[in-house]
Amino acid sequence: MLFKGWIWAMVILGTALPARAAEAERATVSVMIVGTYHFANPGRDVVGMTVDDVLAPRRQAELAALARVLAQWKPDRIAVESQSLEPDLSMPSFARFTPQDLTRERNEIDQIGFRLARLLGHDKVYGFDEQPGEGEPDYFPFDKVEASAASHGQSDYLTGLLSPVKKDAAEGEALQRTNSIASMLLRENDPSRILPMHRRLYYGMLPIGDANDQAGAELNALWYMRNAKMFAKLGRIARPGEKVLVLVGSGHVYWLRHFADEAPGYRFMDPSPLLEQAARAGRSTDR
Repeated sequence: MLFKGWIWAMVILGTALPARAAEAERATVSVMIVGTYHFANPGRDVVGMTVDDVLAPRRQAELAALARVLAQWKPDRIAVESQSLEPDLSMPSFARFTPQDLTRERNEIDQIGFRLARLLGHDKVYGFDEQPGEGEPDYFPFDKVEASAASHGQSDYLTGLLSPVKKDAAEGEALQRTNSIASMLLRENDPSRILPMHRRLYYGMLPIGDANDQAGAELNALWYMRNAKMFAKLGRIARPGEKVLVLVGSGHVYWLRHFADEAPGYRFMDPSPLLEQAARAGRSTDR
């Protein structure tokens, strides 16, 4: 009897485990992170890139093709790098959005995020950015890193860290002349480019300062905090089992991809196949 009971327990356990695994799979949130350069070039980055006018007819055709291809993934939610103060993190500006805005608003939130949401028939777009409130620290205190480097004789070292970033920005400006927006986004999301660059710059700043003035370490910690808070907001936006497309500056991709890969209940979805398809579609518009 005891032996038969053990057999039945193993049978029940053997059927329960796959069922639980299937349930967990259905509850997993798929996160497609699309890193971008800033179309409107707001000047908030330490090193910026001069950007082609995305309102030009050629660029509008490329953006329309990009939206059509991204729509094939059929995301349930779209989250953009903007801070929403609404309880559900929705963007009031999307409720006022019209196709005419695409003829005057240059930023990627309108040109990709809102365009795609309207194409998909979504009634909301969500803002998941995190900015410091009153009494909160600056999440990117680069001025303190510069001051610390100057006071500890490390200014040349910091200049050396920024040199490859400036070179990369110059290469990006040159590539725009012959590449579509989708091709440029492929570059912005290429792990072989963005992961080593993040490690060289951010982790390269760790030694800046001394045992008491650890400005480089503090910048790394605060940058991690901002991205962690941003990712946590996705859990308030997406429901279990949904697909969320995240449109964000490519400097955030390193940590957001890490969280999507490592956090329980999430799955990272590589945008590269869709961006490659959109790049081919963009090239066809030039013919």
